[in-house]
Amino acid sequence: MTTVYDVPADKLIAKAAMELKEKAEITAPEWAPFVKTGTHREMPPEDPEWWYTRAAAVLRRVYVDGPVGVERMRSVYGGKKDRGSKPSKSVKGSGSILRKSLQQLEAAGFVAKQKNGRVITPAGASFLDGIAYTVSKENQ
Repeated sequence: MTTVYDVPADKLIAKAAMELKEKAEITAPEWAPFVKTGTHREMPPEDPEWWYTRAAAVLRRVYVDGPVGVERMRSVYGGKKDRGSKPSKSVKGSGSILRKSLQQLEAAGFVAKQKNGRVITPAGASFLDGIAYTVSKENQ
């Protein structure tokens, strides 16, 4: 049985983003084209479909690390902030983007909220494992 751990993450996330785009529950908010993904970024993402890629990456991260909360996910999607002549500083990513993504994945039935964080549901695990199987077949 092929799982998420058996395929490259970039190919899995790209394929899952295409599948998530067809789900009615996963939609980019109206502010998505104008926001940065964290204070460490200077510009918004160039990819117009970046919301679906981020949602797929969040779903994979919940599968691998779950149970996980928004604050811990902010550390994953953070980075170094350029402070000019001062040394760079590590900052967290946007919490709103992660929170909205997780809420949409919950509405789709892929993620469930528990007391200690969000975990992948059997439907979410099946969704990602199915995509992993497809990716592994394409790579052969």
